[in-house]
Amino acid sequence: MKLVSYNIQYGFGSDGRYDLARSAEVVAGADIIALQEVERHWLRSNEDDQPELLSRLLPEHYWVYGPAFDMDASERRDGRIVNRRRQFGTMVLSKLPIVWSRLHTLPLRRTVRPLNTRNAALECMIHTPAGPVRVLSLHLAHIAAEERLEQIDYLLAEHRRAPSDGGPWSGADDEPVRNWSNGEPEPENPLAAIWMGDFNMEPGSAEYRRIVGSTPYHRGAAYLNGFVDAAAVASDPTAEFHTHVKTIDGRLAKRRLDHCFVGGMLAGRVRSASADIDEIASDHFPLRVEIDLETPFGTGAEGA
Repeated sequence: MKLVSYNIQYGFGSDGRYDLARSAEVVAGADIIALQEVERHWLRSNEDDQPELLSRLLPEHYWVYGPAFDMDASERRDGRIVNRRRQFGTMVLSKLPIVWSRLHTLPLRRTVRPLNTRNAALECMIHTPAGPVRVLSLHLAHIAAEERLEQIDYLLAEHRRAPSDGGPWSGADDEPVRNWSNGEPEPENPLAAIWMGDFNMEPGSAEYRRIVGSTPYHRGAAYLNGFVDAAAVASDPTAEFHTHVKTIDGRLAKRRLDHCFVGGMLAGRVRSASADIDEIASDHFPLRVEIDLETPFGTGAEGA
């Protein structure tokens, strides 16, 4: 299956032009899409409802949107309140149904300067042909490693207790007349997970090591409840592999800030990872990953 993670910078390209359709074209061919910096009702983006517009531009995908923060943007028209929310967050689109989702608002450190904004991780459970997988589209803090480490620790704790926590509901329905289950079986909350997004960190950083661990003695080691970098298991990333370019202190820095981390049981299924460094629809480049989510779990693909 084809996965893509893309920080779309609310539709503004590196050429300074706002064009949400251009962002949609970049990701259109993927089976699962993780987007960051998607917004609703901001002046800078024509007060567009971007999740709704993206859903129309990508009509073959199911979708869920998760706002990291939510502010009033209501108006009074003809004597009545038109309720609107000014939102900024992440989005997941999938050619397969999204069985359930939940939003994790991440720890925030209050700053004096510069501006700091709430971050979030949108978690979506998708039942792939291989089996159930939790897919997260996330955006971590941009200011400091300390804040990102707190956010990563929160997400790792949530990840490790997922199977014991269960999904949206659990247990037998003892009041069938209320029909809490809607006639459906208990939804899964599997350990298998994929994290995609703008992590605002580079390989080798403290935050990166918090997710994948220190370099193991056994090359290619993967813990069952841990994560591996899809790019690292697909190949040895070159110094030119980057997802963001910025001039810092007068020097052009090419950085890999966008990542795809797959659960240890999925490590052997990653086939490729690449970035489209010629795209100009955002200030980030889309990260593309191909992974086998067709072969059913338990048939040997995990150790391939």
